[in-house]
Amino acid sequence: MAPPDSAPSIAARTGPLAGRTVLQVLPALQAGGVERTAVDVAAAVARAGGRSIVVSEGGRLEQALDAAGVRSLHLPLTRRMPWSLAANAVALRRLIRDERVDVVHARSRAPAWSALWAARGAGAVFVTTYAGIYNAKSGMKRAYNSVMARGERVIANSAFTASHLIAEHGTDPRSVVTIPRGMDLHRFDPAAIPLERVERLRLRFGLTREPARPAALLAGRLTRWKGQALAIEALALAVQRGCDLVLVLAGDDQGRKDYRKELKLMAARLGVGERVHIAGHVDDMPAAYLACDFALAPSLDPEAFGRTAAEPQAMGRPVLAADHGGSRETVEDGVSGCLVAAGDVEAWAQALLVASRWTPAERDAMGAAGSARVRSLFSVEAMTAKTLEVYESLLSSRPMA
Repeated sequence: MAPPDSAPSIAARTGPLAGRTVLQVLPALQAGGVERTAVDVAAAVARAGGRSIVVSEGGRLEQALDAAGVRSLHLPLTRRMPWSLAANAVALRRLIRDERVDVVHARSRAPAWSALWAARGAGAVFVTTYAGIYNAKSGMKRAYNSVMARGERVIANSAFTASHLIAEHGTDPRSVVTIPRGMDLHRFDPAAIPLERVERLRLRFGLTREPARPAALLAGRLTRWKGQALAIEALALAVQRGCDLVLVLAGDDQGRKDYRKELKLMAARLGVGERVHIAGHVDDMPAAYLACDFALAPSLDPEAFGRTAAEPQAMGRPVLAADHGGSRETVEDGVSGCLVAAGDVEAWAQALLVASRWTPAERDAMGAAGSARVRSLFSVEAMTAKTLEVYESLLSSRPMA
């Protein structure tokens, strides 16, 4: 880890968090809702006059931290062995003391254990964000997951998540704060996206064929529970029934080369190989949503929030989402899209068939409804303001470090 720099910035002398330092810990800064939220909150702390530090193993989103004037430090926080957790705890405790950190905010389980021990040892406030519905098939796994419910405040990213963690861990409801994940609605603004960005992605996605076919975008890292295989199987059934549709899978395989190969082979075996485009990681997601006609969020397990169901709505695109978890809070069934039985290939095939036949006017009406809903409920400004309120409430009775 880089040597500490304890000199306060000019911004740290003004604002509601003046003189306070907030440290966030998470495994890495590649891509995803947890990572994006950490960057947004870090930037908001800096704007509010505080000092903001993010510790992870690094990644592409460090550029966004640099642009916001936020320090990014490195520790091997993806390691889960007990000795690694202990070593990280020692390093974090030293950092907390050297930097006079007031709040430690943990966003993932392995880093959270190290951060919990470090925060307690150094006397800092400990906050967690419970951002996933962690599977627990044994008492040991439940105990491992429980660290995310041990914050002085536990932020849940949806009402569904809040209910789950209270039931799962017996958490005092008074310590739980529901703050839906926020979106940068300036970035996800259809009016701000030049046509050339959209056309560039249409070319990359293979959507330049004439006459144009309707295109569905499934955004999310390539991992089985996100439902890519289900979508391909449903597409094959729908095509047999007269559906003329193209499916775009946009997401990093994160080293899951075998799964990526499996999806490609499955599409070919089912006769839809030329209709399925595996695009890999896409940096320009606002333009990606505009390049397609509607979006899919077919996760097999419940999403804690469902960023990939909310983002396309902000861009005016209807969404077909699995009928469970946080998607029930982000998609208004029959208004901004459709909720489809989770894991049911037949139901998804029928939903794809119907969606492929929506008229442009029908898509526009659902897109407008979804955009209005997202903009009223899920802005990054609302999310960061509520998060900073959590920090301020916990610090109000504590003297400066």
